[in-house]
Amino acid sequence: MTTATTPMNLTRAAHVGISVSDLDASIAFYRALTGREPVAEGTMSSVPFGRSQGLPTSKLRYATINLDNGLGIDLIQFQEPVGERTNGRANRPGSMHLCLKVDDFDAVYQRMKNAGFDFLGDDYTFIAGEVTPEAALGTKVAYFNDPDGTNLEIIQPEGGFAS
Repeated sequence: MTTATTPMNLTRAAHVGISVSDLDASIAFYRALTGREPVAEGTMSSVPFGRSQGLPTSKLRYATINLDNGLGIDLIQFQEPVGERTNGRANRPGSMHLCLKVDDFDAVYQRMKNAGFDFLGDDYTFIAGEVTPEAALGTKVAYFNDPDGTNLEIIQPEGGFAS
């Protein structure tokens, strides 16, 4: 693999695409998580579009939920070809996560627990000796998955993580 030395200046995100097994269940999950309704729902069916993604064809249903910063969450249920679940644990190369910023971590965390969201472990606050820069001390995080195992995080960032 070669690495380009010319900067592409790609500095604005448009959306994050999340493949799902059941679009209706995922819409319900992300609606409960964000409090937002989809701004778009539709279908696509195209051999050329599938090939653009390295697939032989593509038949899918999708829905987009927008966040305050303009980032869209595209939920995509591939009907042809149907894929297998990735089980992308956080430490597996190639896995990623979507992090949602909150202003009152403790209130949001408790509300999510009360609503039945299952966290992967206990919530965590960054402490001295475990993170740099020290300005990030006090950052609070918790991790959980959507119905298909997509890694998600809530964060109340401090200092070095706040920008």
